[in-house]
Amino acid sequence: MNAQIHEIGVFAGGSNYIGDIGPTTFVAPNELAFGLLYKWNKSPRHSWRFSYTQAKITSKDSEANSPGRTQRGYNFENNIKEVSLGLEFNFFDFNLHEFIPKITPYIHSGLSYFAYDEKFYINGKQKTDYTNGSFAIPMTIGIKSNVLDHLILAFEVGSRYAMTDNLDGSNPKNKNLAPLKFGDINSKDWYVFSGFTITYTFGNKPCYCVNK
Repeated sequence: MNAQIHEIGVFAGGSNYIGDIGPTTFVAPNELAFGLLYKWNKSPRHSWRFSYTQAKITSKDSEANSPGRTQRGYNFENNIKEVSLGLEFNFFDFNLHEFIPKITPYIHSGLSYFAYDEKFYINGKQKTDYTNGSFAIPMTIGIKSNVLDHLILAFEVGSRYAMTDNLDGSNPKNKNLAPLKFGDINSKDWYVFSGFTITYTFGNKPCYCVNK
């Protein structure tokens, strides 16, 4: 029996944003996203998950369905560097201590903290004010399978509800820039990471495995 309580691996995929600029399609990756992740499997049904992910997010009013946005013609880009800690739950038992091919959908949530640039617009052009940080709530759904004895392949879509409305420069926090606000200043921005993870499993046999 193989002991595989830990997982360490990589994430690769795409990113997109939903807010006051550009289209509002929820899952529409248009930039590269990549990262690292670690999981501590506490049982066949749940694990603690830590990750670091970074990506560029961009959007253009010219690609929106709203006539008001296409006429405005704004576009923006920002950079996200995120650390996240949360709990991953498997819908089916996913015991890694015997190599039997298995597959399960899963969900994940927790708390993220990310760094980004505070933006603003003046004369139709985007400017950077300063680098800031904020929290976000990740909500991920995916499906995974143990493709080899120590390798797990997964595909997932993870949306983040950001605790800021200025990933795009529509709602600058700098009070001196208040006259430059636009859009719905009462709603927060979202960003989404979609892609694949591949993790290597290892570690000591946990207490939920029956000794033989």
